[in-house]
Amino acid sequence: MPIQLGDITLDPPVFLAPMAGITDLPYRKLVASFGAGLVVSEMVASQDMVNAKPAARAKAELGFGIAASAVQLAGRNPHWMGEAARMAEAEGARIIDINMGCPAKKVTSGSGAGACGAALLRDLSHARAVLEAVTCAVSVPVTLKMRLGWDDACENAPQVARMAQDLGIAMLTVHGRTRAQFYKGHANWQAIRAFREVVDIPLIANGDIVDAQSATRAMAQSGANGVMVGRGAQGRPWVLRDIAAGLSGQTRADTPKGAALFQIIARHYEDMLSFYGKTLGAKVARKHLGWYLDAAGVGDAPRRAVLTTDDPEQVLRLLRAALTDGHAQTGCAA
Repeated sequence: MPIQLGDITLDPPVFLAPMAGITDLPYRKLVASFGAGLVVSEMVASQDMVNAKPAARAKAELGFGIAASAVQLAGRNPHWMGEAARMAEAEGARIIDINMGCPAKKVTSGSGAGACGAALLRDLSHARAVLEAVTCAVSVPVTLKMRLGWDDACENAPQVARMAQDLGIAMLTVHGRTRAQFYKGHANWQAIRAFREVVDIPLIANGDIVDAQSATRAMAQSGANGVMVGRGAQGRPWVLRDIAAGLSGQTRADTPKGAALFQIIARHYEDMLSFYGKTLGAKVARKHLGWYLDAAGVGDAPRRAVLTTDDPEQVLRLLRAALTDGHAQTGCAA
């Protein structure tokens, strides 16, 4: 069940997906603390990283020196992709991931530094150049995250996967939607099986995996060796632990509630304030706090009070009251 990438063992094969504006250092540390097999940084623009833009370097920080963490790079220019990978390895990154799956218009449109992410799936020669530049630049494992294709008419994605394996890509993650779908409809796990038929490297299924049941179905339908969880982990950083327990037939740990849940959220909140500074950290934290409160079934009034308060100490007081004084209606979602 564990996945081996060089000298790195990824166990369990339940991974946290890269999510822009979400999988920052504080969140990755928190998810990793619950036993995720791998956590992946936010997508980092390769040229920005080489040019040492602070925001780009902060996104990649957790990848340095930690085996079960990957730095994800995005870009169209093979030179900058290779240089960014080389820099990340020099600073201690143990795994480099290449983004060919982001559907965002600002990533996939344009030219030069643009037209990357999922747009590379429309251009095999350019995709090859990017893959070759990164795999030749570093000695650490290089992985690839992609989609089923650009749209339903684009049938070359498995060809890209096979090419990636031939160029030395060590693991492949496939989101079960095309770029044209963005996040609409349902992920097609069965369609991922076409990739299993052309590659021998570890294959990871991604898309709509929210619990052990959906993970089991995704692996059965796709033939994948593991799963990657994205939006299903929002407000539930422990869900990867629960999925891993279900896949291995173990008893799932109790879902954190009440005072125990407050301690988890408070730690995450304080880490965000420390990482970003109090003013920016309080703003960045709001989306996470909203997800936590929604998952815990907290009512509208206490939820609104938490999310409209700027003072960190007051936020923590309101959180404690909302979670431990009977405002939580249903407990955390499974």
